[in-house]
Amino acid sequence: MPHAQAEKIKGEGNVFFKGGQYAEAIAKYNEATAIDPNVPSYWSNMAACHEKLQQYEEMAVAGRSCIKADKNFVKGYFRLAVAYKALDDLQQCIKTLENGLAIQSSNADLKRMKKEVTELQRGEQVAVYCGKAEEMMQNGDINGAMKQLDFASRLDAGNSDIVRMMSKVQPKYDAIERKRKASLSPVEKYKEQGDAKYKNANFEQAIEHYTKCLTQLQNESKSGSELALKAYANRAACYKQISNFDGVISDCTAVLEVEPENVKALIRRAQAFEGVERYRFALQDVKTVLMMGITTVGKTNYDLCNMMQHRLQRTVTQLKKMNSS
Repeated sequence: MPHAQAEKIKGEGNVFFKGGQYAEAIAKYNEATAIDPNVPSYWSNMAACHEKLQQYEEMAVAGRSCIKADKNFVKGYFRLAVAYKALDDLQQCIKTLENGLAIQSSNADLKRMKKEVTELQRGEQVAVYCGKAEEMMQNGDINGAMKQLDFASRLDAGNSDIVRMMSKVQPKYDAIERKRKASLSPVEKYKEQGDAKYKNANFEQAIEHYTKCLTQLQNESKSGSELALKAYANRAACYKQISNFDGVISDCTAVLEVEPENVKALIRRAQAFEGVERYRFALQDVKTVLMMGITTVGKTNYDLCNMMQHRLQRTVTQLKKMNSS
């Protein structure tokens, strides 16, 4: 049951709020929370007052307190998300909205705001890519500028800034590419053709080109060369796309024989081992990646392997119990 005195003070705060006396309302809501901090509406109303006064740091504090008081009070997530958005912390804003939607997936306010903030994030990222492309173009790094514009185009194709910059970069990039391709050896051209097919999701054809590249390199006794390792790695990626796990394992092993700590090859091989139910081998590869540390392998790879390790360990433990029973 709500505390009678706290409810009375809250009512007084509501009167101040309706009259636009937000500082006075905040004082009343603070009094109410001092009596009973576990009523989320006191904190929510306080957050609304801070929003009116554009006190977004204080609004965020009230929003967090609201969620702490009752994690199922969805309006608390909305209040906190509004504060994060105003503070331009879009990543935390999205995270808060997703937490709220996990409790009430149909909430219209949370869904609407998530869509708005996602668009803002996309716009900001496009601007970052364009800014980097402009800087690279000025420094003569045409390949780098083209790569940044490609990233931007994936997020917002047809954007006028991207189109404008592309009109300057594309001709220079094409000229550089023509010159580069003209200087490629026949074996390098096989790898290049494989890359092109891979980008177009023609995985079987890509495999054919990578195989020609590797066969030629083996004939030239260059199966351990940098070009060969790239071809093995790329062919493994193709095999993964068509669920040829034995092919993935074979090609990743070829890479790892030369580069034992190649993170991408270890993860791909672990996933392929799991795909053919060789769980202990998969677990060993995952543990190898985790032993390198998060700073070496990166957070994304580390988190992925950590998740895989828990799943694989459970499976291995269950198999042991089944075999011993």
